[in-house]
Amino acid sequence: MPEPAMLELSAVAFRYEDMRMLFDLRVARGECIAIIGPSGAGKSTLLALIAGFEQPEAGRIAIEGRDMAGVAPARRPVTSLFQEHNLFAHLTLAQNVGLGLDPGLSLDAAQKAQVREALAHVGLTGLEARRPGQLSGGERQRAALARSLVRNKPLLLLDEPFAALGPAQRLEMLDLVNAIAQSRGFTVLFVSHQPEDARHAAGRTIFIDGGRIQADGPTKELFARPSGPLAAYLGAG
Repeated sequence: MPEPAMLELSAVAFRYEDMRMLFDLRVARGECIAIIGPSGAGKSTLLALIAGFEQPEAGRIAIEGRDMAGVAPARRPVTSLFQEHNLFAHLTLAQNVGLGLDPGLSLDAAQKAQVREALAHVGLTGLEARRPGQLSGGERQRAALARSLVRNKPLLLLDEPFAALGPAQRLEMLDLVNAIAQSRGFTVLFVSHQPEDARHAAGRTIFIDGGRIQADGPTKELFARPSGPLAAYLGAG
């Protein structure tokens, strides 16, 4: 019997204002997929449906073969990371990361070790006692990524978390995400308005326009021979 997909959306329908979205998507375990498309196309809505922040009108969302209908966001095997990193200004870096393990921050020795390990993994060793206001924008995003790490959920959804960073820092963060994903066995879907992010970091790219997946395939192939709405979006042809 074949292994179930990490993620599968079947005829998932959702309406936002006058746009009716419809998604069919299958994601294998361990993939890193870029989601690109114009503003308002439905990219963030797709991630919100997967995470459970929005509920579909129809269709089925399954993660690791389990139907997510009625499963609250906190109980899904998903971690979401947004551009607004939601670090708490009055907490230290270690405490902010520790929230990923226990919202009450009653951490035992093993959990505190997990926090230190996650911070080391993203290159923030020695900054545990600092507060977010004492960090650079890149360091704050690394801290948010560390909090995602300690949650250790198999599906990582990134909704433009690095958009405020410069090009070099943004690609550096995507490299870090890929390295972490490979070492932990995570599956990653990331939204970006920058086609170069997809070219740099994603083995597969999905192009969304008008609430539909208009193109889906290996990144190199899609960008080498864009057609239709994707070609128009990229300014090719």
